[in-house]
Amino acid sequence: MDAEIEAPPAAKIMKQRMLRDVALLLAKHEVRNMKRWFEEFDRDIMLPILLGEIALHNIGTPSPGAGDGDDGLPECTLKPCNAYSIAAATGLPRETVRRKVARLVELGWVSRRKNGHLYVSSSALHHFGHLMSSRELPDLIDTADRARRLLGD
Repeated sequence: MDAEIEAPPAAKIMKQRMLRDVALLLAKHEVRNMKRWFEEFDRDIMLPILLGEIALHNIGTPSPGAGDGDDGLPECTLKPCNAYSIAAATGLPRETVRRKVARLVELGWVSRRKNGHLYVSSSALHHFGHLMSSRELPDLIDTADRARRLLGD
């Protein structure tokens, strides 16, 4: 006899349905977000991915004890990155990354120093930070709550 007790078929089916329902809920959430970002970035889905990678490289882990600045953003030293490190992080060709970064610079979301270092702009941090806190975070929390209810937790 197996040491593991199998769930009755009805319980297995119910669990599969719950997981399917949660998977569909999460898929709808992700597609809705991708559509929003697609529109927010001139219908180029690679731009938010690259901006996000640049921001994550820049911000990294905030310094312990960093307070909030005058603008309400945590004070931290931005760490530089370049097109090569972003290409490596995303798996995209360097030339594609360079082209897309040039577009982010045109939009004012990224600044590029003479030495090639890339930094997310303060206007991008403000704009997208506001979107994340006012639109994305509440939507994510709502989706998580709905997933928990579907799972019966």
